[in-house]
Amino acid sequence: MSRVSVFGMGYVGCVTAACLARAGHEVVGVDVNEEKVDLIRAGRSPIVEPGLGELIGHVVRTGRLRASACTGEAVAASEIALICVGTPGRPNGQLDVDALGRVGRTIGEALRGRRDPFTVVLRSTVLPGTTERVLEPSLLAGAGPARPPLRLAVNPEFMREGCSLRDFTHPPMTLVGSADAAAADALQALYGELEAPFIHTGVRTAEMVKYVANAFHALKVCFANEVGDLCEALGADPQETMRIFLADRKLSVSESYLRPGFAFGGSCLPKDLRALLYGARSVDVQPALLASILPSNEAQVRRGIEAVLAARKRRVGVVGLSFKEGTDDLRESPMVTLVEGLIGKGCDVRVLDRNVSLARLVGANRRYIEEQIPHIASLMCDSLETLLGHAEVLVLGNTGEDSARAQAEAAPHHAIVDLTRGAIPALVRPGAAA
Repeated sequence: MSRVSVFGMGYVGCVTAACLARAGHEVVGVDVNEEKVDLIRAGRSPIVEPGLGELIGHVVRTGRLRASACTGEAVAASEIALICVGTPGRPNGQLDVDALGRVGRTIGEALRGRRDPFTVVLRSTVLPGTTERVLEPSLLAGAGPARPPLRLAVNPEFMREGCSLRDFTHPPMTLVGSADAAAADALQALYGELEAPFIHTGVRTAEMVKYVANAFHALKVCFANEVGDLCEALGADPQETMRIFLADRKLSVSESYLRPGFAFGGSCLPKDLRALLYGARSVDVQPALLASILPSNEAQVRRGIEAVLAARKRRVGVVGLSFKEGTDDLRESPMVTLVEGLIGKGCDVRVLDRNVSLARLVGANRRYIEEQIPHIASLMCDSLETLLGHAEVLVLGNTGEDSARAQAEAAPHHAIVDLTRGAIPALVRPGAAA
């Protein structure tokens, strides 16, 4: 079993300390607030959470959890320090990380002269870069040159108030961000009893994942509420509509579409969003979240155009024109919009998309080309070699075979703009990327 000190006896710290003590670890809870320390010493919880008071009483009576206001005492009695101090937001959204800096420095000071390795783990929610910019310098400044080997990690919590004891034991994952394998190993051992996959990643990624999760949870609440408003106004049953929607675990509630890449397009998503927004206006409903989707999508296209123009080269070769890989559908393709934008900026553009054969396109797709982009034939290349020979800038618009080959066969003079955000299964040679 590990010897652990937990700094900050707020919601996260109390639950963490109590649950680790329940698992058999020796835990010291640390807080500058003497009232909180006294409550824990008396076997009482400083916060309201179902079952937490009883658990703290039990682990205090068994001697596995004690509390202290003294950092030196807690560090001397532990080999791992978990930092759970608050990071409140200022009115402009900026985090107040002063407490984190102070705790880091006091832990460092307590480590002066110590020889055994010590692991410091940040569980507080912080923006990417905070561990490197605030916590690590504070630790090092406090410890000075006579310090033990320091192992640093980020370990975000995924707990909901009201059911945190269950969430601690059954989290969606145990996430550890660290460049130190020993720190990751220490945390894997600490959480060995948890029923969750263990994920080891970089520090900044671990910091970011918690924000992504919380932003998505907030997004889901607003999405469900706007859907409920629309259902009620249009005469549909909101609960039944959402129940049926959630039954789709293949596309709707799944990994589908949740991958960073380029903008969406095609014959369905843009059209249906516009229709839904029209329906909302017709019944005087203003779904702000839904109304922001198309402008956000258009901003992605503008970012793509700006990325290509930033290369400051005129001859552009685009791989992929349809709205996604594996189709010939050009209707509302963001790649078509990007190509048109580049042409409007004076670029000499050529396009390779083997799925788009002008000779065999029929119906609405053919009408779209003839009416909206009639000059498309003059832009199309019939081989990757021709495209590479023309281009100074290569734009990768999909994850197909031709994009992978374009990356692999690009010459050193080619700048590469990957709109798929690294999803192409090939490496860009050093110096080639834009």
